Amino acid sequence: MDFEDTPEEAAFRAKCRAFLDANAERRKPGAVEGYRRGQDAPGAMERAKDFQRRKYEAGFVGIHWPVEWGGGGGTPIQHVIYNQEEAKYDVLTGLFGIGINLAQPTICTWGTPEQRERFVKPAMRAEEVWCQLFSEPGGGSDLAALRTRAEKQGDEWVVNGQKIWNSGAHYSDFGILVARSNPDVPKHEGLTFFILDMKTPGIEIRPIRQISGSSHFNEVFFNDVRIPDSRRVGPVGAGWKVALTTLMNERHGMRDAPGPDVAELFRLAQTIELENGPAIDDSAVQEKLAEFYVRSQGLKYTKFRGITALSRGQTPGPESSIVKVVAANKLQDILSYGLDMIGMAGPAMGETMPVAGIFEEALLYSPALRLAGGTDEIMKNIIAERVLGLPQDPRADKGMPFRDIPTGTRK
Repeated sequence: MDFEDTPEEAAFRAKCRAFLDANAERRKPGAVEGYRRGQDAPGAMERAKDFQRRKYEAGFVGIHWPVEWGGGGGTPIQHVIYNQEEAKYDVLTGLFGIGINLAQPTICTWGTPEQRERFVKPAMRAEEVWCQLFSEPGGGSDLAALRTRAEKQGDEWVVNGQKIWNSGAHYSDFGILVARSNPDVPKHEGLTFFILDMKTPGIEIRPIRQISGSSHFNEVFFNDVRIPDSRRVGPVGAGWKVALTTLMNERHGMRDAPGPDVAELFRLAQTIELENGPAIDDSAVQEKLAEFYVRSQGLKYTKFRGITALSRGQTPGPESSIVKVVAANKLQDILSYGLDMIGMAGPAMGETMPVAGIFEEALLYSPALRLAGGTDEIMKNIIAERVLGLPQDPRADKGMPFRDIPTGTRK
């Protein structure tokens, strides 16, 4: 593995820092990506769009995309370098991640020239916001088990069904939708992929109130929603292949868990008083801190493997799934241990709490990181099959027409 930038990479990193210094504020030492300062904060969308527009004009959106897509024609490692530097600044860019990192690469790969011309640059400039309409209540981690129907009627498709866990659907202009267009073939073969205008009649969006008090994701219902065939992406019945492009971009684009991490746990241990003195001086606390530090370093160097591959012009392998599994679980473990140190005040939230209450709020959000972008079980299957070479899990429904797959309990 290589741990240092090449001269070209170092020059590009300096260019990124210069742009960010001129257009954003550095995150304060010890600060963690905010949960309260998220997308629901007053004026957040306007500030985010303004920064995204400047970022686009400076050439830092679609850095590694081909020029014919509207990108910069750069390298994947340049994209990684920019993201590494941006993470040090107090900016809110996640509002546009689905549109830029997932929807547009899929449209550019599978869509028509007209679709590319219409949608890509407005998304890059944050003029239009996108959401992802994949998951369903009865599908679990099996996307191909979806039941939302799309029936062809002339030059339109009529969609009926339900999606869930749709981040940002309540403020999005467009969504990428996968629906079942043919129930008479095996489940992976009967799907079709669409671009959906979220203002189309027949769409009902219900925000889901979370235990943290936020409502950033939703359930979405479709009642005879009509989509022009010109908004279909890829061939009819090829929706699974199109969706795989989206999913691969999602998994390779997953950032680290937002924190708190080991540094914040150390800060907490320095401020908490136990019965026998400061927590940082307790041998049992020191043992746990050392354990979390070792896990963090292992995660760090595993990520370096992927970064090294990108720097050499290679594609990171399926071992990148290890990063997601470890990071999400490590975050929950750190948060739980931090609240144990805080004691009876652990369940309380607020700026007056130790370390500004970030442990309490983050614990309420952290379970989502073990689901988004692929559940722990999906990631472990990928590692088992594609890294360790173990056999695939048996599938009882393989080759069976979707219509014949049993559901529920039969008497």
